[in-house]
Amino acid sequence: MDEIVKAALKKWPNVPHCHGWLALDARGDWYMRDDRVQAAGPFPQVKGSRILHDKLREFIHRNYASDEAGCWFFQNGPQRVYVELEAAPWVWRLSAQDGQLEVHSHTGREARVDTAWLDENGRLFLATDIGLGIVHTLDMELAAQQVEAGHWQPSPVRFDELPGRFGYRLSPQAGPEASR
Repeated sequence: MDEIVKAALKKWPNVPHCHGWLALDARGDWYMRDDRVQAAGPFPQVKGSRILHDKLREFIHRNYASDEAGCWFFQNGPQRVYVELEAAPWVWRLSAQDGQLEVHSHTGREARVDTAWLDENGRLFLATDIGLGIVHTLDMELAAQQVEAGHWQPSPVRFDELPGRFGYRLSPQAGPEASR
């Protein structure tokens, strides 16, 4: 977490949390969801405005974390902005470097794969040392090579079982029964 964010938390400890205004899709893109967008429908059916500003995305990435209830948020100074998730808290990007596969999150964090999961829609999820994420659609060829080589053996799973199994919530403003 940025030092300026830590200082703001100390200076203003009681700022109310924000819900519904920020979302992460299955391709690792961030979306702002103002009142008009929220009124038009839930995420991901109605996404909102994609965040394109590089410095803002980098700031979100550095200050992205989860709470004890499995809700993911962006700590924006003293305000915790909870994140609506389309699929999982992480979106994995794969790359091959010197014959070795590297797995990085949409925020740039390196991860080590523990298990692989395939949902009813054919989407590949990886459980790693930093949590569960979905493999980016552009990286499925590298993922398929890992499966074909026997490095990953995806187990079948229903998508609606993943949040409870891996301890996260798709929608932090919903009660635990809605997404856990």
